[in-house]
Amino acid sequence: MNLSEFYKDKKVLITGHTGFKGSWLCSILLEFNAQVCGIALEPSTNPNLFNQLNLENRISSHNIIDIRNLDKIKKVFNEFKPEIVLHLAAQPLVIDSYENPVYTYDVNVMGTVNICECIRLTESVKSFVNITTDKVYENVEEESYAYMETDRLNGYDPYSNSKSCSELITDSYRKSFFNDLNIATSTCRAGNVIGGGDYSANRIIPDCFRAIQNNESILVRNPNSIRPYQHVLEADVFYLMLAMKQRINNNLAGNYNIGPNEIDCITTGQLCDIVCSHLEYAPKWNATNYFGPHESGFLKLNSIKAKKYLNYSPKWSSEKAIKFTIDWYIDFLNNKNMANITQLQIKEFLKDY
Repeated sequence: MNLSEFYKDKKVLITGHTGFKGSWLCSILLEFNAQVCGIALEPSTNPNLFNQLNLENRISSHNIIDIRNLDKIKKVFNEFKPEIVLHLAAQPLVIDSYENPVYTYDVNVMGTVNICECIRLTESVKSFVNITTDKVYENVEEESYAYMETDRLNGYDPYSNSKSCSELITDSYRKSFFNDLNIATSTCRAGNVIGGGDYSANRIIPDCFRAIQNNESILVRNPNSIRPYQHVLEADVFYLMLAMKQRINNNLAGNYNIGPNEIDCITTGQLCDIVCSHLEYAPKWNATNYFGPHESGFLKLNSIKAKKYLNYSPKWSSEKAIKFTIDWYIDFLNNKNMANITQLQIKEFLKDY
């Protein structure tokens, strides 16, 4: 069974659907004719992808709710009766977690508890994927090492650590409740996701385009840091594939890394070089002294488990992912219809599936 066949008319609940990854995920599910319900706060930026794609009027149900509000979330679960739940809602930024650690833990830890509790109480749910981050691992800062699912969870900063906690919460609910309820449950640790429609601060490609748009220098704070950059479609389609395959075969549920091949784990400086090379007037970037809080220097993921058990393989190289991201932002700056552009990119990616 392919993704389109499986998700047709399926009831899928997404937390964090108004965010960057969540908006792309909604668009993919609409391509598959699924019924989509979302739980999230209002979009946090202006502009934002959720509004650009007119998703408020395109998904069958949506709710602007804080995931810390258990009673309101329960009501949504009771009314929508989802079969599949994808948990993306979070405070997602490392730097912001240093500025507001209590809020970060409250959202990322208790938010996960609330979603797990609602799943426990909702008979219709049969497949659950909690999307965390590549930063959940205790980082030993070795350039040559790619983290495996069996490595220790102990994120350094409040964001990364709160996501480590989210993993442990999910595992506890899985062993205490979900296995007995026959709810297939996985956590998924994705690398650094890029793609059109990300307007968050302190993210490299959005920062590049803001600088270009404002005729400013592109400043890069950690050009030698290595990251597993991948396109948002690579990650989102993997989440959907995992939710489908574990629904069909519960034995496939577990913890999975999703990242690019070794050759595509590049430095932030290399990423900026590729961005600049694809723009007509070839802007330059400059390294800037960074005196802020700790950020990881080297981070790679080992995705052998997903390749072995889920038949996964990355579809787009880092350069192709960057090119499609740049094309999206250029179309946005040229006032194109971004819902159409996004749909075209989804169709292009799904050709490989």
